[in-house]
Amino acid sequence: MYRFFSQLKSIYQKQDAVPFEPERTPFSCSLEANLSYIRTAFSDSADLTVRELKLSGLNIAVISIDNMVDKQVLSDGVIKPMFGFDFTGTPQTCYNNIKYRLLYTPDLLDLTCYEEMESRIMSGFAVIAVDGCDKMLAVGIQGYASRSVSEPEADVVQRGSKEGFVESLRVNMSMLRRRMKNPLLVLEVMTVGSVSRTEVGICYLRDKASPAILEQLRSRLRKTGLKTLMASGYLVPFLEEQHSFSLFSGVGTSERPDTVCGKLTEGRIAVIVDGVPSVLIVPYLFAEHFQTLDDYSNRSYFAALTRRLKYAAFLISVLLPGVYVTLGTFDPEMFPTLMLNKIASSITATPLSLLAETILILFVYEIMREAGLRMPQPLGYAVSIVGGLVVGDTAVNAGLLGAPTLMVVAVTAISSYVLPDLYAPSAILRVLFVFAGGWFGMWGIAVLACVILINLCGKTSFGIPYTTPVTPFSAVALRDVFVRAGWPVLSKKTETVQELPGADLKEAGYDDEP
Repeated sequence: MYRFFSQLKSIYQKQDAVPFEPERTPFSCSLEANLSYIRTAFSDSADLTVRELKLSGLNIAVISIDNMVDKQVLSDGVIKPMFGFDFTGTPQTCYNNIKYRLLYTPDLLDLTCYEEMESRIMSGFAVIAVDGCDKMLAVGIQGYASRSVSEPEADVVQRGSKEGFVESLRVNMSMLRRRMKNPLLVLEVMTVGSVSRTEVGICYLRDKASPAILEQLRSRLRKTGLKTLMASGYLVPFLEEQHSFSLFSGVGTSERPDTVCGKLTEGRIAVIVDGVPSVLIVPYLFAEHFQTLDDYSNRSYFAALTRRLKYAAFLISVLLPGVYVTLGTFDPEMFPTLMLNKIASSITATPLSLLAETILILFVYEIMREAGLRMPQPLGYAVSIVGGLVVGDTAVNAGLLGAPTLMVVAVTAISSYVLPDLYAPSAILRVLFVFAGGWFGMWGIAVLACVILINLCGKTSFGIPYTTPVTPFSAVALRDVFVRAGWPVLSKKTETVQELPGADLKEAGYDDEP
């Protein structure tokens, strides 16, 4: 038992992450030694392709990964021109001739170590090695299959672009560049993950983004300590404040290039992970969960209405089951007379208490939701049909569940899908409110609501208060929170995140040194 608890302590004990710094092993001047090192490093993998050439007495090798390069371009644009050239002089002279006189591809890079070479060939480059030269030339002729640009599945809009991010980092960067034709748009690339060596892009406007936030973001990415990075969600815990707990996230996500470009103009920073069709946005505020691109495409009065509907849907998804259990358990006289009769007859006809009944229906609903998401699409329809028949009709007729309770949970579930980004925290909060209301009544609801509000007001995202511009109050930014002012008003003055009231760019949490 002592060993078990000591292992738990060692697992969950905070340790300082070691920044990932790849080794740099320089090339040898011997082509044979270089090829031997490469074959050993790749364990003679079946997809490693090494084409050895002997031209004018000079040994040359072209190294690539199968199905990562365009074979036609490799044959006609790289290997074929070298056969018709007379290689004379020193190996360095031959290397320069290949680089400056033979190849016409625009993407040419000088490599000086094995680690750079491994990263490039696994990114779709072909590498040319010359015997007697301690450098290699990387040629960008990527030809791997990738998904074409299509409409995003999550961020769907009625009036707007139908383009969404894809898995390719370079394509995602180009979509941002195409919409933001501004030389101040900076695109940086760094590597995260000591094993996967995943490329991560950092995008920002140089005149809008805060240098303090930018440097803190770079430092947090360097100190993740991750070995593999397969999804953008891996990075979210490292981009949050280290010493604070909240169900809400200060890191936003988006699948739309136009949405990300709008955030960049407000001083935000976008983090793009290679292989992931969504982009992280930092810092991110609570009010932004209720904003969509359609709000700015429609008329202001209709956008203000839908904005209020979203806030109402969030409150319903969080509070409705808890308030229903509280009133039915402690204060039934607060129901209207006709409703009270229905609810009372429903409670007496079911074997479970109102608290247990509500928790059971919420539990069954989450099981159905998870099954519908994970199962193949044809079976997903069957799950929804069976769930609707069994839970919705048969359980009520059999007297196992009450119709009013089932109706309350159904309205709650529908309201939670109005704000998909807030589904995870709302699912946890509604269960907490049900227990608080079922055990302690309306006082439990009030105390838990105060705790959540205090937590929200105390949370920051990279030094920016999470509840800005409500608290601290900003009259200029408030025009796009509970209402959406018209574009003549919105275009008069814009505030970047570092200009918001209460912004402290020396936010504690990570003791980072630049």
